[in-house]
Amino acid sequence: MGGFVPRNRTIIISKDDFTRLHALIGHTRLATELQRAAVLDRECVPPNVVTMNSKVRFEDGSTGEIRDVTIVFPADADPSRAKVSVLATVGMALLGLSEGQTVLWPFPDGTTRSLRVVKLLYQPEPG
Repeated sequence: MGGFVPRNRTIIISKDDFTRLHALIGHTRLATELQRAAVLDRECVPPNVVTMNSKVRFEDGSTGEIRDVTIVFPADADPSRAKVSVLATVGMALLGLSEGQTVLWPFPDGTTRSLRVVKLLYQPEPG
């Protein structure tokens, strides 16, 4: 299921992740994303959706760069190990996307970039 998804999309998130992310609600963009979230039991999360602690290969359409990153909670972020915080621009943009989907996302430098999920390399949800 590819294609563009709107920036104001509904993200899919597990109940466990929603509870943990809700503790970070002071972050305005994250709060907005969580308000639109479809919150599912872990076993109901589709296996091709980027969730917390997923390892994902994505392409930045603006640069052509392909990277593998793991989306993590802020305390676990470690750029040297490609562990990107969900509060980082890339982390928030990729959360909830499915393989093949692309989103246009604003970056802090004022640009809008096209990010596409090339492949979900690992997802911890049991579904």
